[in-house]
Amino acid sequence: MKKLYYRVFILILITLLLPLFAMAEDVKVLTLQDALDIAADKNRDIQKAREYVRWVQGKYVEERSAALPQFSVNGSALLSQDETGIYTDRQTMYSGEVGVTQTLFAWGKLGAAIRAAKEGLKSAEEQLRLYRQAAYRDVSIAFYNVLLARELDAIARQNLEQKERHLEEAHRKYTAGVATEYEILAAEVAVQNAKPEVIRSENRIREALDSLRFLLALENGSIDVTGSLKAEDAPEVLSYENIYKTALEQRPEVRDLHYRTSIAGELVTIANAEDKPRLEFRGGYGWKDFETSDTSLDGKAWNAGLFLSFPFFDGMKTRGRVSQAESDLRSIRIDEGKLADSIALQAREAMNALQESKEIVNALSGTGTQAEKLLFLSEKGYELGVKIRLEVEDAELKLQQARGNLSQAWRDYRAARVNLLWVMGVLGESGYQ
Repeated sequence: MKKLYYRVFILILITLLLPLFAMAEDVKVLTLQDALDIAADKNRDIQKAREYVRWVQGKYVEERSAALPQFSVNGSALLSQDETGIYTDRQTMYSGEVGVTQTLFAWGKLGAAIRAAKEGLKSAEEQLRLYRQAAYRDVSIAFYNVLLARELDAIARQNLEQKERHLEEAHRKYTAGVATEYEILAAEVAVQNAKPEVIRSENRIREALDSLRFLLALENGSIDVTGSLKAEDAPEVLSYENIYKTALEQRPEVRDLHYRTSIAGELVTIANAEDKPRLEFRGGYGWKDFETSDTSLDGKAWNAGLFLSFPFFDGMKTRGRVSQAESDLRSIRIDEGKLADSIALQAREAMNALQESKEIVNALSGTGTQAEKLLFLSEKGYELGVKIRLEVEDAELKLQQARGNLSQAWRDYRAARVNLLWVMGVLGESGYQ
């Protein structure tokens, strides 16, 4: 009977643990490059930008078609009889024709439309670059947020473990008769006060991972990250002039506005051609059959001609469209100036943020070691009775602050570096790290 209970217990235990094992196996550990690769493939904004590129490619094909010959096949079968006319017999007519239409001259409208579509292709590519760089920026910062949450969690756990060691030391000294009940109570309160921070740090990790998963558009499975906030090298901060110059050359928004300016100029040409002469060639080649009660005729049929149209007055509609197109062109040029001013401000802010975070990292780099030494000396002094508990707690607080501040400083440096590359318009592109 005992063996049966034992087997049932083992079976239940395995059943309960299997989901945990499955969850552990589903956890995908990502490096920063892994996260960026996934974002490039699955991020929703990037996918939408790719679809826009495809749409513009279709628009280019549509506009180009206006410059090519338009072929059509036409056919008809007609049975008619009109008893009110002179010829009242039933008539049967069949016809088939291949027709062609070719625009020969449209006052520059066709060429402008094709050029505008080509510029639209370039604009769409810059839109894709824009969303890709924005996704890389957000994913990188989210990745560093997870690393920061991990380090803060480790600091909180180390602090709790330290408080628990102090509690054990207080019990040992109390047993030896060299400590009071007050010191035990104080150590117990310190342990309990350290636990909420561990709980909060665990929740921060979950929130940071959820944010990263959202940016990566991962619906199933769990993820984790691996990496270090500390940078192996900290390159010199570029000058404002270099940052601003590179941004004006590389930012997707700047390039996009440049192409949109070209498009707007072509749209002015298109609008201006609406009330101008247009010349077309039209032709056809086919066969016709005509039958009545006493006649049957059939044979080849063809036609070819030049057709001129000139809508010289349309109630000033074309003038209105030209005015609108010219206003759009001026508005885009204003946007170019506005964007340049905005980039100038962003460049200064990004440069200052990176310089600030770098200086903070340098200032805090040695404080962690000093705080650890201070805590070690205070703990030893407390054990020997030459230090009071308040001094130990003060040293613990300094160490926790030093570790947390340094981790936050490295995260801020990493984020500032990413933001600077984004401001320059080169984030994620070869030659820039």
